[in-house]
Amino acid sequence: MELFPKQKTIAYRILAREPEAYCIVQGSPRYSSLWGKISFYQGGKGVAVTWEFRNLPFSREGSPGKECSPQIYALHIHEGGACDGGGAEPFASAGGHYDTTGCGHPGHTGDLPPVFGNNGYAWGGVYTEKFSVEEVVGKTVILHRQKDDFSTQPAGNAGMRIGCGVIRRQG
Repeated sequence: MELFPKQKTIAYRILAREPEAYCIVQGSPRYSSLWGKISFYQGGKGVAVTWEFRNLPFSREGSPGKECSPQIYALHIHEGGACDGGGAEPFASAGGHYDTTGCGHPGHTGDLPPVFGNNGYAWGGVYTEKFSVEEVVGKTVILHRQKDDFSTQPAGNAGMRIGCGVIRRQG
């Protein structure tokens, strides 16, 4: 007997099909090898969001061959529709966090869970009912260099913007 039969899990039904939207994340000039793909699947009242990142920045400090600094990055949907900007403010055109509720951080509509890296690679996902796929198409996703502290306003003290992509409709 299967503990979790595939045909009965919501995640299986949602993720077994093509996403309705996607976002290709490119690194800033300082992190030009960073690459990511984020997929958006409408499922019932909410959206399953999955991500995969490669070449995330990290350092091996402390014991030789052992990762001592946490590889945790903030991930947010932003209100802007482009990833332009440079110098001290990469991706400035992405604007601030996408928020339809007027709630403070971390209650913004576009606040997503942290990305946990593993030697420069990360994969993860979440199901949220804060937005629909249709509502976020054309918005941007920003990956920040630091973890989100989930309290500092307006953006969680997440550090510099190291990656950005525009959410596009699939197909």
